[in-house]
Amino acid sequence: MKIFVTGGSGFVGGAAIAALARAHEIAALSRSAASDAAIASKGGAPVRGDLQTVSPEMLKGTGAVVHCAAFVEEWGPYDSFYAVNVTGTERLLAAAKAAGAWRFIHIGTEAALFHGQPMVDIDETCPLAPRSPFPYSRTKALAEMAVAKANDPAQGFETIILRPRMIWGEGDKTLLPAVKAMAEAGRFLWVDGGAAMTSTTHIDNLVAAIVLALTEGRAGEAYFVVDGPPVRFRDFLTRYLAGAGVTLPEKSLPGPVVRLVANLVEPLYRFAGSKTPPPVTRFTAHLMSRDCIIRDDKARAELGYRPAVTLDEGLARLAA
Repeated sequence: MKIFVTGGSGFVGGAAIAALARAHEIAALSRSAASDAAIASKGGAPVRGDLQTVSPEMLKGTGAVVHCAAFVEEWGPYDSFYAVNVTGTERLLAAAKAAGAWRFIHIGTEAALFHGQPMVDIDETCPLAPRSPFPYSRTKALAEMAVAKANDPAQGFETIILRPRMIWGEGDKTLLPAVKAMAEAGRFLWVDGGAAMTSTTHIDNLVAAIVLALTEGRAGEAYFVVDGPPVRFRDFLTRYLAGAGVTLPEKSLPGPVVRLVANLVEPLYRFAGSKTPPPVTRFTAHLMSRDCIIRDDKARAELGYRPAVTLDEGLARLAA
């Protein structure tokens, strides 16, 4: 089967291409020569374009789409988040349907439910947050709504949403590099000592869920995909960064203080039109100080999902 992937030069998209190329023909959207090379190195054929120009012709012959691309920057104008996460997803959905693709797999996130609240015992019955104060959360919620709305089995077009939490593992281009840079610049500190509990998703486990979603799952449904039981944020991040040779500092501030500072400072930076983020954004302040404990019962029951890698196995691999 021919599969069309977006975000193929990124962490998730690249891993998906490498796994899917073993059994399928892979084409991937590419915005540059560097992306062409990254996609080709994983076994995919680059298709030059972006989510603003994607067309049915680019997806000709495609049976399934795996949409991994997203604007995940910590800082930026709302229009940038919306253009990629919402408008880009809508255009890709239209192109996929017009090209005759029969399944569309959208990589979502638990952040689509987040508006600053503790998230405990979260499952797929919990509501999305399309009015979240956080641009990433808000636009990813709106994107999921577009994906669910586009589901049309009667016309041979089925959509599936996968929601990982804190993707990590070999090849991480987001979480590990960001925390490492903060630590090396002396800007990293714990919130509440890193006491918040969090679910995690190893990249191999997300890829396993993507492979399953090609043929399994109910059309129009969302599925959380996690490693297993939650872990204390400090324990996970300390071991994860240790695998990259980074020792995180001990300094910490109370969650209410960090959230207050972020709530006061971020509006000033936005009012000034700053291209540089504040010392801590509201999204990061709330995310690091709130529990995020997710259940994957539905994915296990309906996708047949089972973690390919446990948290301890993944961390041991990195340490080795």
